Amino acid sequence: MIKTKVSELIGETPLLELPLQDCSWKLLLKLEKFNPGMSMKDRMARSMIEAAVREGRLQPGGVIVESSSGNTATGLALLAAEMGFRFIAVMDHHAAAEKVMAVKAYGGEVHIVKGDYADDEVATVERELTAARLASEIEGACFMDQSNNQANPGGYSSTLAHELIRDTGGVIDALVACVGTGGSITGVASALKTYRSDIRIFGVEPVGSVVFRKEGGPYYQSGTGVPPGDSIGAAFRRELVDYGYQVTDAEAFETCRYLARQRGLLIGGSAGGAVYQSVKIAQNLSGSGTMVCIVCDGGEKYLPTIFNDEWMSERGLFEPRVHQELNRWLRPAFSGRVNKARAEADARAASLCL
Repeated sequence: MIKTKVSELIGETPLLELPLQDCSWKLLLKLEKFNPGMSMKDRMARSMIEAAVREGRLQPGGVIVESSSGNTATGLALLAAEMGFRFIAVMDHHAAAEKVMAVKAYGGEVHIVKGDYADDEVATVERELTAARLASEIEGACFMDQSNNQANPGGYSSTLAHELIRDTGGVIDALVACVGTGGSITGVASALKTYRSDIRIFGVEPVGSVVFRKEGGPYYQSGTGVPPGDSIGAAFRRELVDYGYQVTDAEAFETCRYLARQRGLLIGGSAGGAVYQSVKIAQNLSGSGTMVCIVCDGGEKYLPTIFNDEWMSERGLFEPRVHQELNRWLRPAFSGRVNKARAEADARAASLCL
């Protein structure tokens, strides 16, 4: 089918099975990196812009302002370019340089918040305050406020959830997804639970995030979780999430590196955490069924960080245990001898970097 706009390419992303070993569950990965902006946030960006235009908050030629760690900003930037809006992204030091460059490539403007923040500290509160202030000062500007914008979950319930039901033939028993603003898991879960009330929803956040009322602290995973001091917005409906799990930066990033080297699949850091927990949950879940893990973005934006040995080593993020667990939990992708040799080589490389 021939499309005439890039926005028409959003959605219809593929499912990829990640075969599990000695497990009765089937695990499917929903690969959202195949959206035009290479993340699931394109769905939300389109939904928020369309709602703002429909409600008269955003006029033709107006200005879109939003706080983002990068993926939402990329989605808004490409759509703003297509629709003729000016776009200002408020970002912080935590955003990958590639995401900042992508926003600028689409003609967006980037405002980096200043402050004495640690390398693994997210400046979400300052970003949101700055975005709201800029929108109030600029004529014709509209602050998207994704954490409290109901078009955020609406952008997923009307698209992604329907794709999952259709593409699994309606056979979906569990869903695993990251929780940041909570909009994506809320949107998908609400639609899936309407379709099937007994489906189990698992939310995943970084260790250090406070969504599930655990102790707060710094973390490197980008675009997910809620740091201490920030509030959980109205876009998240906690009652739709049956179970909340946390994942360490090392578990998330080592899973990304494992999938790249063992499966040829490049995914983003927070997505690695969701995949790690999906495999672990399936191993410990009774019965059988189909579990879908939403892989929110691709790893191409994180090549200088989580796929960089020096960056990982300097931060003490190598953890060979994760590779050993995944080798035990996942069915080999290629012959046993080659797989063993590759796994041993990866383990040696990781130990040298410790």
